Amino acid sequence: MSDEKIKECKDAGADFVGNTDLIEEIKKTEKTDFQVAVAEPAMMRELAQIAKILGTRGLMPSPKNETVTPNPTQAIAELKKGKISFKNDDGGNIHVSVGKVSFDEAKLKENIDAMIDCIKKAKPAKSKGIYIRNISLSTSMGPGIKVMIPK
Repeated sequence: MSDEKIKECKDAGADFVGNTDLIEEIKKTEKTDFQVAVAEPAMMRELAQIAKILGTRGLMPSPKNETVTPNPTQAIAELKKGKISFKNDDGGNIHVSVGKVSFDEAKLKENIDAMIDCIKKAKPAKSKGIYIRNISLSTSMGPGIKVMIPK
């Protein structure tokens, strides 16, 4: 990444920006004080050195969730504005992070409402019947807590 792109990424709001120097630091310390890693396609070969560290923590950049992009400044700006990515499994369950333990009740409610609205908007026009059947909240490995679905 050129010095100009590094400056653009910092201006877009990136907390940590770097090239091989940042990769070497993560390799030595195994510290990942960030929530999302964004990379250019050319950097993916270099990131292979720390793939085990990033992968086990769910931080490895991927084209699927648009964190590997030739325009990292745009991706950073979108993520800073609150862009999230949904994952679903074979049973049609959607997995998405809506907050952290440090969030207050109002912030969590706002995030959950925004997620539900987004899912409802994504409903295909041809889809019939009940689109969202139930919602459960849980910590990473904790038991699920049923949530009442707003009408």
